Amino acid sequence: MQNIAHIIAHELNVKEQQVTSTIKLLDGGATVPFVARYRKEATGGLDDTQLRNLYSRLHYLRDLNERREVILSSIDTQGKLTAELSHAIKSADSKTRLEDLYLPYKPKRRTKGQIAFEAGLAPLAEVLLANRQGDLEALASQYLNEEAGFSETKTVLDGARFILMERFAEDAELLQKIRRHISQHAIIESKLIKGKDKQAAKFRDYFEHSEKLLKVPSHRALAMLRGRNEGALSLSLNVDPEQEGTTVSNRSSYCVVIIAEHLRFNLGSSDIEQWLKTVITATWRIKISPQMETEFFGRMREMAENDSIKVFSRNLGDLLMAPPTGAKVTLGLDPGLRSGVKVAIVNETSKCVAHSTIFPHAPQNQWDKSIRTLSNLVKMHKVELIAIGNGTASRETDKLAGELMTALKADIPTLVKIMVSEAGASVYSASALAAEEFPDLDVSIRGAVSIARRLQDPLAELVKIEAKAIGVGQYQHDVSQSQLSLSLEAVVEDCVNAVGVDVNMASPALLAQVAGLNKTLARNIVQYRDEHGRFDDRKTLLQVPRLGPKAFEQAAGFLRISNGTYPLDSSAVHPEAYALVESIAQAKNQTLEALMGNTDVLTSIEPADFMTDVFGLPTVTDILYELDKPGRDPRGEFKTATFKEGVQGVNDLKLDMILEGVVTNVTNFGAFVDVGVHQDGLVHISSLTDKFVSDPHTLVKAGDVVKVKVMEVDADRKRISLSMRLDDKAGEIKSKPAKSSDVSRHKTQTKRHSNQEQASKNKAKQPTNAAMGNAFADAFAKLKK
Repeated sequence: MQNIAHIIAHELNVKEQQVTSTIKLLDGGATVPFVARYRKEATGGLDDTQLRNLYSRLHYLRDLNERREVILSSIDTQGKLTAELSHAIKSADSKTRLEDLYLPYKPKRRTKGQIAFEAGLAPLAEVLLANRQGDLEALASQYLNEEAGFSETKTVLDGARFILMERFAEDAELLQKIRRHISQHAIIESKLIKGKDKQAAKFRDYFEHSEKLLKVPSHRALAMLRGRNEGALSLSLNVDPEQEGTTVSNRSSYCVVIIAEHLRFNLGSSDIEQWLKTVITATWRIKISPQMETEFFGRMREMAENDSIKVFSRNLGDLLMAPPTGAKVTLGLDPGLRSGVKVAIVNETSKCVAHSTIFPHAPQNQWDKSIRTLSNLVKMHKVELIAIGNGTASRETDKLAGELMTALKADIPTLVKIMVSEAGASVYSASALAAEEFPDLDVSIRGAVSIARRLQDPLAELVKIEAKAIGVGQYQHDVSQSQLSLSLEAVVEDCVNAVGVDVNMASPALLAQVAGLNKTLARNIVQYRDEHGRFDDRKTLLQVPRLGPKAFEQAAGFLRISNGTYPLDSSAVHPEAYALVESIAQAKNQTLEALMGNTDVLTSIEPADFMTDVFGLPTVTDILYELDKPGRDPRGEFKTATFKEGVQGVNDLKLDMILEGVVTNVTNFGAFVDVGVHQDGLVHISSLTDKFVSDPHTLVKAGDVVKVKVMEVDADRKRISLSMRLDDKAGEIKSKPAKSSDVSRHKTQTKRHSNQEQASKNKAKQPTNAAMGNAFADAFAKLKK
C-alpha cells in the first residue's frame, strides 16, 4: 500500500500522507462525494476530480500488483525465477511491461518453435548463433529427424529459424526499443477497400488518409476504426514513413536494424550469416510486426475511448448542472405531426395534473381548436412556463405556442415558452421506472411530462434516464460500454451530491444517486415517506429499513429537509458538526435561526477560533460559508435562447445570418449548436474565437446560449457550418471548418498529405526485393547519418 500511495502521490503532485489517508477512507466504505466535502482535513483538500483520479489509479495499481504476484508465482513454479528477473518484474510500472517480461514463460499453445524444440533442433539454433562460418547444409543434416517431420535440411533450418524467431520476439528489452521507435515515427494509413465506394461514402475523408499515430484525435481514431469494423476501410501501420515504399511488413524496415543492433549482429556474407539475416527479417515481419500493429491500434483505441468518455462525461456534467426554472407550473408539449402533439401539465411539485393530445398540424390541421384547448388548460392550472420538445414538428409547435401566448397576453402576460432538448425522453417513457411512476398514462404522454419536468429541474429528471441515452457524447457507441457507464455514473453522483436532494420531494431515481444510498435504500425511503408522511428531521432517516449508521453518515449531509423541526437539516452542514454550529451560535448570542443567513455576524467570525481536534480550518470555513447561504444551489441563473422567427428548417438558413442558439454538445473539434432547425450546426474549434484554442471546453459548455453566424449550409447532407466570430464572412473563413464524416477532418491536412504522397511518388523507388545485405547497408547508413 505504501508503494501504491507513493506512486499516486507523485502522479497527482500531492503529499503521500494525503493519498494514504484517502485510501483508508475509501477502503472503509466512504464515497468520493462524502470524502471530498466532509473529510478535507484527512485528504488535505483533494477535490472531486483528484479523488476520482486517485480512485481509478488505485484500482489499476492494485490489479497490477495482483497480476505481478501471479506471474512471479508462475515463473517460480517453473523453476526459472532468477534474482534479476524477479527484480525486473517487481519494478515493472505498467501491465504492458509486466506481460513483456512474462512472455517467454507464459504457457502457450504448441507453436512451430516448440515443435522444433521438441524435435531436438535447439542445439542447432545455438550452433548457428555462435558459429557463423561453418557449412550451413552440413550442420543442418546432423539434426534430421524423420519421425518428428524433419526429414530434409530445409525443414530442419526452418525449425531452427522458428526457435530463434520466438526467442527474439519474446525479448522484453527488444520490444521496448521497437515500441520507442514506433511511438516516435509511426503513422496510421487508411485506405478505401476496393469495391466499397458506395457503402463507405460516410468515410470518404479516410479513403486516402495518413497521420502521426499517437497524435490522432479521438474522433478521427474512432471514425477510422468504425470504418474498418464496417468493412469500408483498411488500416495499416507505417513504421518508417520517411522511407518510400516501407510498410509494416517491408523487409527494409528500420525495425530490422533495431533487432540486429540489439542482438549485436554484425553480419557478413557467409551462408550462415545470410541465413541469420532472414531470421531477423522474419522475426520482424511474422512475429513482432503483427504484434505491434495490434498493440498500437489497441492503444490508439484505448486513448481515443478515454478521450471520448471524458468529453461525454464533461458534457453530461454541464447538462445535469444546467440551471432549473424552479417550482413553476409548466405545460409540456411533445411535438408530433400525424400522431399529434402530446400535452401534459405538471404543478409546482412536478406532479402531473392534466394531459391531452392535440392535432394542430397536417393532416388534421386543427390549429384553432388546439389553441382553444391549450388556452383553457393554461387558464385552469395557472401555467407559467411552456416547455416544447425540440424533435419533429418542434418549430411548428413553437409557432403554435407563440400564438397561444399572444391570445393570452392580456390574462397571463408573464407566460414564457422555451425549447427543451427531448433527448432520452422516449427512453424514459418506455422504461419500467416511468411505468411505475405513471401506470395509467400512455407512453407518449409520459414523454410530455418528462419534457416539462426537465425544464423545472434538469438534474432531477435526467437522472431517470440512462446517461448514454442523453446524447451529449461523441462516438459513445464505439467505446467500452463498461468504462463509459462507470464514468457517467460518477458524473451523475457528483452532480446530484453537489446540488443536494430534498428528501421529501425526491424520486427514488434521484435518491439512489446520493452518496451512501442505492436503489434499495432509495425505494425504502420513498416507501417510508408514503407510509409515515414527510420527514421532519434527518434523524428519522435512521428508522428507514436497512438504512444503518454508515449509510446515514455518508448520505445525511446531502439530504435536505425543508421546513423541518431543526434548522440545520435544510443545509449542507453534516449532523456530526451540529454541536460545533451550536457552540458558534452560543458564542455569538444567536439562535440557530438567527445565525443562518446572517452575513454580518458570520463574516465577523474567525474560523480558527472554533477549530477542534475533530474539525480543522477547512471544515470550519466550509461550515461558515454554508451558514451564510444555507442550502444554496450551485447551479447558475436560468437562461434560454430565442430562436429566430421564420427560421424553422435548414432551407430557411441564409449565409451570414446571425442567430441565437443553445450549445448541445462540445467535442474536441468544436461545439454543436441548436439554432432551431432540427439539425445542430457545428462551430469548428477554429471558429470559436480569434485566439488559438486547444480545448473548446474552455470557451463553451453544453447549455450555453450563444450567438452564431451561418457560414455554410449543405441542405442535402444536412450540414451547417457556424461561426462565433461574428465578423467572419461566408466564403472568407479564416480557418476552414471540418467537412468529414465525423465533422473533424481539415481540408488543409488532406492537401498536405496529398502533396507528401505525390512528392514521394516522384522519387526513385528502392526495389523491395533487393538482397538483404544491401537493405542492411542502406538502413545502417541512415542510422549513422
